[in-house]
Amino acid sequence: MVTPLKAATSRSLAAFARAAIVTLAAASVSLLPVNTAMAQSRSVPIVRDAEIEALVSDYAAPVIKAAGLSRRAIKVVLVNSNSFNAFVDGRRIFINTGALLQAETPNEIIGVLAHETGHLAGGHQFKLREQLAAARTMAIVAGLLGIGAVVAGAASKQGGLAQAGSGLAVGGPEAAMRNLLNYQRTEEMAADRSAITYLASTGQSAKGMLTTFERFSNALALTGTRVDPYRISHPMPRERIANLENLARASPYFDKTDSPALQRRHDLMRGKIAAYTGGGASVIQSFRKDPRNIGARYGDAIATYLNGSSQSALAKIGALIKEDPKNPYFYEIRGEILMKMNKVADAAKAFQKAGSLDPRKSALIRMNYGRTLMLTGSKDNLKTAIAELKASIAREREYSTGYGYLAQAYGQLGEMAHSDLASAEEKYYSGKIQEAQIFATRAQRGLPKGSPEWIQAQDIINTKRK
Repeated sequence: MVTPLKAATSRSLAAFARAAIVTLAAASVSLLPVNTAMAQSRSVPIVRDAEIEALVSDYAAPVIKAAGLSRRAIKVVLVNSNSFNAFVDGRRIFINTGALLQAETPNEIIGVLAHETGHLAGGHQFKLREQLAAARTMAIVAGLLGIGAVVAGAASKQGGLAQAGSGLAVGGPEAAMRNLLNYQRTEEMAADRSAITYLASTGQSAKGMLTTFERFSNALALTGTRVDPYRISHPMPRERIANLENLARASPYFDKTDSPALQRRHDLMRGKIAAYTGGGASVIQSFRKDPRNIGARYGDAIATYLNGSSQSALAKIGALIKEDPKNPYFYEIRGEILMKMNKVADAAKAFQKAGSLDPRKSALIRMNYGRTLMLTGSKDNLKTAIAELKASIAREREYSTGYGYLAQAYGQLGEMAHSDLASAEEKYYSGKIQEAQIFATRAQRGLPKGSPEWIQAQDIINTKRK
């Protein structure tokens, strides 16, 4: 009698543990429950874009400051996912491109970021780990008590005691999970309230938050799904609206709208995301209410470029540059189009112009400038390219792509030891440690022993021992 129940108990505990691991891997402090498959794989598809990163960072900065957090310590990361969601992990806020595309106003995204900032300021992800550990302990103890009851029942030949043991064994993990989910729902409501506070203190409306929860509610209603409110990690959308609406409307800024300049940047972002994720059809769908919106025209230019009509795309982006000659990201797209047309020298000029106009001096734009200079094949350009790539890497040390370009540039100059070292860094930051160590070992043979570069290679070689 003991063996079958022990197996059942193990399955219950294993199921709870798997759910707990998913919860922990996804940080589980998010606007909505994080996609389970993504959490289990621990793989988050990251998107890099200078324009979008600058805008989202500008959205987040005021609320991060209002929460008493350091802006430099918090990084907003773009996730390539069509769903409307965001979550936090460590000191990073992850936001899906789907959320950026679906939100029609900046205020909606600012509300999302304020919610995630509430999680960070409240230390919710760290507290969740403590709750998770407690829940797992509770489940395991309950399971052991159940097994003990079954053994006692078998020894005394009292079936009732054995049946009670079965209830303990199965019910322990269930109770633990319900307690954990209840805790998570409480933290989600706390993050919502914190977001309202941050928005009010920065003179911004919380109307976008209500719009977001209305969207979730409508989506849930369309599915026709019946949800047990005690078996979910987040409050139901209608419950969140009911708890927040009075607070949101009490703010003197409730009816405040986004500035035209910010809305324009938001529309440009949406046009770009629509083009890259869904092509021209997505651009048309996203701006069906306003087909002449600058975001729609920007998206159309990008979609045209992606479809292979480079000459037409060049004319379209040229018209946008004429309309707004100080927009660095129009020149960045122009550079990409010219690269596709194999007009490398002209592309380099476009990226150089983008960099000169960019107030943030984005490492990504500078990296593209260095890359195009390298591709010209000119020895003088190669030296400038290396300087630009190294400056870019200094600001984006973990971005492996830059090291790959640097390795190519050094290789063209014939500086093979430095090329091997850059390749080692590229492999290292790509997670390919064994390949990184091979390149690092090769690099050391041509580097002065004890030099900073030699030590850098040695650090990579020693990674395995660490």
